[in-house]
Amino acid sequence: MTRFRYILLLLILGSMTATRAAEIRIDPAFWWTGMKNTQLQWCVYAPNIGTCKPSFSYPGVTLAKVTKTENPNYLFVDITISAITVPGKFKVSFTTTTSGTMYTYFYELKARNKEDGITRVQGVNSSDLVYLLMPDRFSNGDTTNDIVAGTNDLKVDRNNLKARHGGDIQGVINHLDYFKSMGVTALWMTPVTANDQPFESYHGYAITDYYKIDPRHGNNELYVNYVQQAHAKGLKVVQDVVYNHIGNEHWFYKDMPTADWVHQFDKFTRTTYKDMALFDPHASDSDKNVLSNGWFDKHMPDLNQKNALLATYLIQNTIWWIEYAGVDGLRIDTYLYPDLAFENKLMEVLQTEYPQLGIFAETWVQGIANQSFFVKNNYSNLPFKSKLPGVTDFQLYYATQDALNTDFGWESGTTRWYRMLANDYVYQNPMNNVLFLDNHDLSRFYSVIKEDDDKWKMGITFLLTCRGIPSIYTGTEYLSHNFASLSAIEVREDFPGGFPGDSINKFMASGRTAKENQAFGYLAKLAQFRKTSSAITTGKLMQYAPMEGEFVYFRYDNKQTVMMTFNPTKKEIKLNMKRYYERINARKFSSALDIIAGTKVSFESGEMILPPMSVQVLVLQ
Repeated sequence: MTRFRYILLLLILGSMTATRAAEIRIDPAFWWTGMKNTQLQWCVYAPNIGTCKPSFSYPGVTLAKVTKTENPNYLFVDITISAITVPGKFKVSFTTTTSGTMYTYFYELKARNKEDGITRVQGVNSSDLVYLLMPDRFSNGDTTNDIVAGTNDLKVDRNNLKARHGGDIQGVINHLDYFKSMGVTALWMTPVTANDQPFESYHGYAITDYYKIDPRHGNNELYVNYVQQAHAKGLKVVQDVVYNHIGNEHWFYKDMPTADWVHQFDKFTRTTYKDMALFDPHASDSDKNVLSNGWFDKHMPDLNQKNALLATYLIQNTIWWIEYAGVDGLRIDTYLYPDLAFENKLMEVLQTEYPQLGIFAETWVQGIANQSFFVKNNYSNLPFKSKLPGVTDFQLYYATQDALNTDFGWESGTTRWYRMLANDYVYQNPMNNVLFLDNHDLSRFYSVIKEDDDKWKMGITFLLTCRGIPSIYTGTEYLSHNFASLSAIEVREDFPGGFPGDSINKFMASGRTAKENQAFGYLAKLAQFRKTSSAITTGKLMQYAPMEGEFVYFRYDNKQTVMMTFNPTKKEIKLNMKRYYERINARKFSSALDIIAGTKVSFESGEMILPPMSVQVLVLQ
């Protein structure tokens, strides 16, 4: 062979190798040294990659196992990364005996961020106030990514609540100071990972790529920047994650590794949504099957977490985002539907790798017993014991509506608050539960209480002073109101002022009405007080049974005692303070500072008058 032909052949082979390298996908695309778990599994995707054998040479990294599936376009490669492995890149070759090297990939092991948790992975706990927002509806900070060529939905229509509106991560970054002014300490966005669906993909819960930020929201680098800027402002970040289902445009659904990658029935089968089948001693196996394995919707395939390869994929993806971006907490969507054993394994792995990580999950169920089944509880007779730290406390949500909307009685009015809190004995730590008055799926609290400003103040006060982690949904601060239908689109409106051309800007006091500014000021005042109150953020709770419709409880520790009084009735109620001496005399308190009114309250008369429709937050002195 002449020198010219030899060089030409090398160029051709080099071109072929580059092309092959461009076609291959490995998830996760990179990893880190120094992880507590030394095992890593690559999901390798490329045409006929299953016919190949992987090989590489890098000190401290060894090949542990190769798994082929019925789909030849996949290869799952288990490797071990020893504790002595140093960061760096190495070439991975995928070869066959007949064709030689078909693919190459340069894999990188990065150094872990050595920050000690002060700015990374701080955790989310009862000291926080979480703000929930839907990024598509919050603020459009970058209009250039409203429409992205190559995506399945090439329109933005703010007049259609089911369509994309253009909000993005940059829009959230632009308003970090707004959250600070309100007393918020943590931000929870609905999912921003790729949702490349042809319709209704604005909400983020139909994921089509677990490792990619949706280009209409930004990109991976911008998401990391968002976390860093939030941390710089003293704000934590909660990532919303989904393990139960994906969008039917997901790349690994359109070409599944195995037939059991998702749950499949003879015909489309929707979940029953009946959580009781999981713990009902009389439940049928068929009910359990349809509950857990039925689909949420025709465009949302239900993932089979019993498949070990998929389970590992999902767990590793979660670790990847935590390590890559430094998020502080996770909110897990639709927690009652995935495989329970998988979820416990997920909890074990996450809490081992990131002990400080805050984790709470959506358990939209009726009843304290139902809710407590899915979280760390004190039951000793259950075959399944959950390892989830906290849940979204729907029982508090239901109790609050009844407390403020029904007349006082044996089972109604403020008795609902009292009975709900009395059942905290079932939880290992009720302080990990996330409290809310509404969210992106529910009718607005202000509407549910018939736009009663006094009830709104009581609801906000209860939310911010009760045990647990309070959260508010976008618009609560300016009295957003509407009722939600089954699709909930009515409560997913745009934030006024977050989009180019908006005539009203509620980010500014000048853009809010006098009533809205009063609400904003009330919430912010309590939230800022809460941040400095050790009794409310980490203290104990002692409650007193309602007698005439009032509700009184204390939050206290060795440093501070705070007394909350509620009177949602239309009559004046006189409190005999001797009833509360257990707490008042504990430190020989004789008066209190009313945080809301800014006035001093004396206990010397032995009585306290609660005006109709009133609430107080009293710091005992």
